Amino acid sequence: MSAPDRAALSAHLAASRIAGDVGTSREDNLLKYGMLAARLPKAMFGLEPAGRWNLADILALMAERVGVSPDPAYLRGQDRIDPDRTIDALDRMAEHLAQAARDRSRVVLATGHPAGLLVVHQAVAAALQTAGATVLTPGDGFAWQSMTRWGKVDRHIRYVGGVAVASDMGNLNHTHSAQPMRGLLAALQDSGEALPDLVVADHGWAGAAGQAGVSAVGFADCIDPALFVGEAEGLVAVSVPLDDNVPPHRYAPMTAYLLDAAGLAP
Repeated sequence: MSAPDRAALSAHLAASRIAGDVGTSREDNLLKYGMLAARLPKAMFGLEPAGRWNLADILALMAERVGVSPDPAYLRGQDRIDPDRTIDALDRMAEHLAQAARDRSRVVLATGHPAGLLVVHQAVAAALQTAGATVLTPGDGFAWQSMTRWGKVDRHIRYVGGVAVASDMGNLNHTHSAQPMRGLLAALQDSGEALPDLVVADHGWAGAAGQAGVSAVGFADCIDPALFVGEAEGLVAVSVPLDDNVPPHRYAPMTAYLLDAAGLAP
């Protein structure tokens, strides 16, 4: 696919609901912002922000970085992601990808949304490899336990097209957990290797990498404020606001734009 220009991508993001009027409600956004303000572990994505970050702070940040309504009295209804903010962040992410290609960096890619964003990460992995970067696959098989509504379940890291995902052997799983990235980084260190130069990820995969001091760029939904807080504090290099779980094919124009902006278009 040829890369769309900015105007065409903006229209596509809104039409596909990757940005614009997204599927997340205002009620759910505010609930998750409150969870982060309360420092609930499941909302932290492996980050340990230094600031106080109360609910008002988080809402103001998300209005600035994502484009949700800044009105604290707006409690119910449709919320949104500003497509221009999405594209601005894609441009910033592209700079990091371009640098990784120029430097032939060691890169880890990972996603907690294999039903949505996996195809984006796979395309980035392939483009970086073609450009001479090294896509690492450490910690393959690393196991941890994840809490679900049915109790604790076993998960392990599996690589699909160079991208780390959570798996229960028979399925690829959605996860916010920071544990797999921590395990992945520990596996590198245990083998005597340096930490990656760059992590391209989302959810706890990105947050845990940033907290460990690795340069991390990631995708984040308007319902997931942790990475934007991490970006504001300099723990995360770039957070791209988008709906992170639309049907995978809808991300194709966005991926083409990102790779073209990074000089990595096939």
